[in-house]
Amino acid sequence: MKIPRLALLLLPCLAAGLLRAQTVEPQNTVIDCEQFDWRSTDKETTSVFTGKVVVTGTNLRLTCDRLEIIANRKGDPTATIGKIDSFKSFIATGNVRIIQGDREAACGRAEVRPGDNKIVLTGQPVVVDHSVNWTWTGDELEMLSGERQIRGKNARFTGPPIKDLGVDKPKPVEPAPAATAPKQP
Repeated sequence: MKIPRLALLLLPCLAAGLLRAQTVEPQNTVIDCEQFDWRSTDKETTSVFTGKVVVTGTNLRLTCDRLEIIANRKGDPTATIGKIDSFKSFIATGNVRIIQGDREAACGRAEVRPGDNKIVLTGQPVVVDHSVNWTWTGDELEMLSGERQIRGKNARFTGPPIKDLGVDKPKPVEPAPAATAPKQP
């Protein structure tokens, strides 16, 4: 099911600012899903997308089972669809996969916190940076926006082999001097 253009107004910062990436030509953010629910109060707009959710945009592809977006409204509080002032959170759950440039993440839950400039991954998170061949796993991983920084709890790092520094290498054995025959008197 294609989402109406109005829904696309909610997510431009997801592709452009939250998960900062290399400079590329901007493209529209598109959300495909099986169902969605969009609700507004005079202060907030909450959008919930469910069923095979796919978000594509500038240098971004996000897939999950459910995506909830909460945004602060501004302007006329009686307007049916209010203007978005700022985003409070994006919460993706269920089979979450985020691909952005040379990095990808997979987890059970990803919470994008625009005010804190970070993404918190839980539910067996795995982050792979193909440009440096590193993989991070842990109970919780935080990716800091625009800083290429990751923090974690109970984390494990896997990377390419490190050059053998020779610390434990046995020294080459010098050949024993050849036995010389005794001189004859």
